[in-house]
Amino acid sequence: MWIFETTREKKLYNFVIFLVRITIACFMLTHGLKKIDLLLSDDPVQFADPFNFGPVVTLTMVIFAEVVCSALLIIGLATRLVVIPLIVTMVVAVFMIHGSDGFERQELGGIYLMVYVMLLVTGSGKYSLDHVICRKNRKMFY
Repeated sequence: MWIFETTREKKLYNFVIFLVRITIACFMLTHGLKKIDLLLSDDPVQFADPFNFGPVVTLTMVIFAEVVCSALLIIGLATRLVVIPLIVTMVVAVFMIHGSDGFERQELGGIYLMVYVMLLVTGSGKYSLDHVICRKNRKMFY
């Protein structure tokens, strides 16, 4: 029965990876774009600073992860590399910033974290710039 089949259909697999990658990156991008206003505001930056880098530096690093890395994730460029800052951001958010807040505050970050870990393992799939670059490099060396 197809319901219990454990092999993967390559076209469907690559499409789902593409869909998950684009969706999660667009959702996170909206979080990061909202944070840019905090950085550009005339008010002093008030942002969690778990490593004592200063709130401005911490906010800048989070914006880099949520905006720049998400934009690269959308196009599928260096996917396994760009999910690392996103994973770190989500680990800090879930376990340090919201660690004592309870499940309701940890749930969304935990979902993001698991999707980023999945993308670290699977890569960006066939519908990405990573695939185009990898295919070109294979042709050059063979």
